[in-house]
Amino acid sequence: MGKQATEMLKGTLEGIVLAILSSRSAYGYEITAWLRKQGFSDIAEGTIYALLVRIEQRGLVDVEKVPSEKGPPRKVYSLNDQGRAYLEEFWRTWSFLTERLEQLREGGKQT
Repeated sequence: MGKQATEMLKGTLEGIVLAILSSRSAYGYEITAWLRKQGFSDIAEGTIYALLVRIEQRGLVDVEKVPSEKGPPRKVYSLNDQGRAYLEEFWRTWSFLTERLEQLREGGKQT
């Protein structure tokens, strides 16, 4: 992934992680592995863990500690009502931006 794609991803990664959590609960490594499987191979695990800490502190997710066969309990994250509302706003903003960018790409034509 090039520098431009990496920078764009930074701005949307929070929404992407919340979207993942909207369909199922997951722990940090699962999220990272899913993203890599989807082609986001440059994402470091530490990036996802730092993001999870931030969204937990902001109250967008609920956290449950689940025993692990390998080491300490895992923190499993699930989207709560506040997180769902935030994700809805993310999608509204995403739609607005993509529509405007598409207009620009088409030479500024109004739709």
